[in-house]
Amino acid sequence: MATAAVSANKAELLAIADSVAREKLIDRAIVIEAMEDAIQRAAKSRYGAENDIRAKIDTTVGDLRLWRVVEVVEEVEDYFKQVSVADAQKLQKGAVVGDYIVDPLPPIEFGRIAAQAAKQVIFQKVRDAERERQYEEFKDRAGEIIVGTVKSVEFGHVVVNLGRAEGVIRRDAQIPREVLRKDDRVRAIILKVVRENRGPQIFLSRAHPDFMKKLFAQEVPEIYDGIIEIKAAARDPGSRAKIGVISRDSSIDPVGACVGMKGSRVQAVVQELQGEKIDIIPWSPDNATFVVNALQPAQVSRVLIDEEEERIEVVVPDDQLSLAIGRRGQNVRLASQLTGKAIDILTEADASEKRQKEFVERSDLFQTELDVDETLAQLLVAEGFTSLEEVAYVEVEELAQIEGLDEEVGGELQNRAVEAIERQEATHREARQALGVEDAVGELPFITEAMMVTLGKAGIKTLDDVGDLSTDELVEKKRIEPRRRKEGAPAPKEDKGGVLAGYGLSMDQGNEIIMAARQAAGWFGDEEVAEGESDGETEAEA
Repeated sequence: MATAAVSANKAELLAIADSVAREKLIDRAIVIEAMEDAIQRAAKSRYGAENDIRAKIDTTVGDLRLWRVVEVVEEVEDYFKQVSVADAQKLQKGAVVGDYIVDPLPPIEFGRIAAQAAKQVIFQKVRDAERERQYEEFKDRAGEIIVGTVKSVEFGHVVVNLGRAEGVIRRDAQIPREVLRKDDRVRAIILKVVRENRGPQIFLSRAHPDFMKKLFAQEVPEIYDGIIEIKAAARDPGSRAKIGVISRDSSIDPVGACVGMKGSRVQAVVQELQGEKIDIIPWSPDNATFVVNALQPAQVSRVLIDEEEERIEVVVPDDQLSLAIGRRGQNVRLASQLTGKAIDILTEADASEKRQKEFVERSDLFQTELDVDETLAQLLVAEGFTSLEEVAYVEVEELAQIEGLDEEVGGELQNRAVEAIERQEATHREARQALGVEDAVGELPFITEAMMVTLGKAGIKTLDDVGDLSTDELVEKKRIEPRRRKEGAPAPKEDKGGVLAGYGLSMDQGNEIIMAARQAAGWFGDEEVAEGESDGETEAEA
């Protein structure tokens, strides 16, 4: 009878392990290991925590073995973990000093407290294994659309039951004015999966542009098959979006394929995005063409691209200005996000006035600095020269090709341009010395005397002052939010951008200047410099 009871207990032990493993979708061996750990702790509580006690469950028949491990020594100092050579012979014949031998222990009876402690150990081990399983399952699924059920809404954040795990749609990742209630089915894209102590945090989004891309891939077979590619996407969640598409098969119209018969395909995406209006435009490798397409439905007269500044100036007819800018600047903002370029919208009158102003300023510069008459100065500007550096360092043959000039005159113009640049450098040097800007600042990469004057006027005079700046504070370009103002309304406060925003420095160059200043000022060692440069690049890209 007793034997039958023991067999039943053995069978029950394995049955429990199998049941927990199936329910939590974890490996059976992990559950067995948790049980062994719990039994070991209970045994230590019974026989003394100082003992090195081991437990082993036979995964085939369920037999439980319990033993104590002791070391054979000449002179016993720790009676719990050591045994003399003489006493060791009783446990294992021929044991010598240095051997580790097994001292079998009888099975223990679990009391209420010991059983509760063992239960907690098993639960904790199982929870840890379940969290690790969830992380492993979702860690490589970023960018995938997943369907779940709303479990709860807490402080505006939506907790979604994903079946084997839970995800969260934070307030800023939701579509504005969309109301999600408990038990609603919801689709979202997995943004990222973060391992944390309380379990993996799965962040979902319905507002990210990639969510719209994935929805189109589900609705448009050509996108799923790779025949049509979505090259760029920009969203104002819940209001309006733009996507740029291109076809790898000349016989397939990418825009028409995304729209579908009577708009069926795009309407399916629009309904999922709560009525968000979507503009589907053909993508082009030519920036000017793509910008013109991106600003639809507005008509564009011409496009001027500044590659160094990464800005695009778009000229539109006067009656198209409001349409190009869009409500609250939405159209031009989305077009800017789509193209990755800053876009300035000008009317024909504004563009003409700007060109005239630039023409006069450059003509005056050449007339003053090169000591030439007004006609020759205007001729240089008309030929496309915009600065003294261009005149000084261009091939003399290019100057000689200008009507009315020869190589002798061109060489003289270049000499005068070089002298003018040197005069400006000397003037800037005196000005920055008067401002108290350290010479060491001039040794930083990309920094000129003119830049040092600008820094000095902003109160930035030492390496530490430069090192204290962020990349945005140093070189960020001025942001222009085009918006039609009512007549008589005050002009919006101008965003001047970074201190050196007017010198055409990129974010990467700004980061290099700051890191060089910090290193020269002795803020950190070489290893920290390398790490800081990596962090700075990430910040600049963001």
